[in-house]
Amino acid sequence: MSTNPPGRRRHRPVPLTPRSTAALALVTATGFAAFTWPFLAPPTSQVAAHSQDAPWLFAGLLVLLVAVAAAAIAESGLGPKAVAMLGVLAATGAALRPIGAGTAGIEPMFFLMVLSGRVLGPGFGFVLGNVTMFASALLTGGVGPWLPFQMLAMGWFTMGAGLLPGRDRLRGRGEVVVLAAYGFLAAFGYGTAMNLAGWPFMGALASSVAFDPQAAVPANVARFVAYCLATSLGWDLGRAIVTVVLTLTLGPALLKALRRATRRAAFETPVTFDGPPA
Repeated sequence: MSTNPPGRRRHRPVPLTPRSTAALALVTATGFAAFTWPFLAPPTSQVAAHSQDAPWLFAGLLVLLVAVAAAAIAESGLGPKAVAMLGVLAATGAALRPIGAGTAGIEPMFFLMVLSGRVLGPGFGFVLGNVTMFASALLTGGVGPWLPFQMLAMGWFTMGAGLLPGRDRLRGRGEVVVLAAYGFLAAFGYGTAMNLAGWPFMGALASSVAFDPQAAVPANVARFVAYCLATSLGWDLGRAIVTVVLTLTLGPALLKALRRATRRAAFETPVTFDGPPA
């Protein structure tokens, strides 16, 4: 563990302002409702009556809200240097995702998101998660009503790494272990969130684990747990293990590289252009 020397400048690519924080709070609250509405809407509500339409409506709403939140964060200080780093990391993450597509949750992009969010902060992390998932969807042809949910869930995943305590003090093996533990839990959290997004699309008659808009909340909770165990537990476990292994083995070197690049970029220093030579 080490601390920054007194007076050392801390480089934060995207400082969160009250406006961008409010935008993030709004999209988080709406996103929570979009993911959990099957448990929030009683069987007699109009939302439950349109259970096949609601995911599409929430997907359209999330596109707008994620765009608003990203714009607010960008306005708070996403300068050209930060945009350049955002592009490099998003392109790297998008390229890593297809490596293990369809293979037991081998998704190496998740560990990169954890480390990037840790070093570059929650604001940058939220935008990075959104952009990476969008670029990945374009690369793999995975564009559909699930994409806004993926973008938001990955934004939360990466932002959470930036909100972990000790960002300016905790270093060394202790920090890597904390990030590995967070990556393990967040990998399951991401999988559970995406299960919530896709679960309502199943017809109630299709399976005993499908969402039933006429059932009580405890019954649907039991159905959802059975759905997760039957369809995604192995995938989520594979994602979590891969994230932990890559974080423990490659994390120390990548953390140093990201911090060195952040210091050299000097994000707080405005970009200036010299005039034409005399």
